Amino acid sequence: MLLITRRDGELVRIPETSLVAGKVVPAAPARRRGPAASCPELTRISARAWRPVVSERLGDWELRAAGGFTRRANSVLALGDPGLPLDDALAVVRRWYGERGLPAYVQATTGGEGTQELLCAQLAGRGWVREVTAELWTGALAPVADRETPVRVRLSREADEAWLARYRRKGLGEVALRVLHGGPSVWFATVPGEEAGAPPAAIGRCVVDGRWAGFAAVEVDPALRRRGLATAVMAALAGRALEEGASAGWLQVETDNAAARALYGELGFAAHHAYHHYREPGATHDRGGSPAGLG
Repeated sequence: MLLITRRDGELVRIPETSLVAGKVVPAAPARRRGPAASCPELTRISARAWRPVVSERLGDWELRAAGGFTRRANSVLALGDPGLPLDDALAVVRRWYGERGLPAYVQATTGGEGTQELLCAQLAGRGWVREVTAELWTGALAPVADRETPVRVRLSREADEAWLARYRRKGLGEVALRVLHGGPSVWFATVPGEEAGAPPAAIGRCVVDGRWAGFAAVEVDPALRRRGLATAVMAALAGRALEEGASAGWLQVETDNAAARALYGELGFAAHHAYHHYREPGATHDRGGSPAGLG
């Protein structure tokens, strides 16, 4: 007798002589698996989507630098134990960033299970300034990918000149391009402009990393907003991420970006936790190089 498992999980026995042919059926893909994850897991995943050019370990902390392009690639990823008393660790941080002509930033999280309320309080108590507050949102990919849209979206592995023309950030030199193209599996989405030679009507960026896909740089020509272009970009990128085996998505949005929050909420995303960048006392920084409105 043979023991067979049906798709619904039921076990049945059949005579071996009755079997003409058979094959092992792999498990169904986790297309609609929920986006549950811990804060440390998501923090590490989001960090891999904005890789620095230079990094160094300080215990469990990672000191990251990329010429000042995005705070996410130019701040300390302060997960775990730095291996030194906090004041000594912060002195190392100041010195390391000072050697590179950059202000020292520490990224820390609040508002969720496993977040870093104590570290945030310790930094604030030492005069470090909370300069940026944003939220990391999560959602299932399949409902986004299933959105039907007539908009034509082109996907590419490279951020070409047209894509960069819509990406309204200054300082897009070699270092910035290395950060944009860094990550496990990076995709760039482009909705062509309405006229030949015009900048794209909309763009977006996605980094696929295992079961997670991170979305960023979703930008639309101001004259073409409220036409579903951002939704089309998200749907195209989500579909590609599903093809690569991802099932859940994440994105980062500032707390005062009402338009983005409304869009992502309508697509099924919701806040998971908040993150902050604390700046060393007395330092200043030009926000111009921060992609997608985020620090």
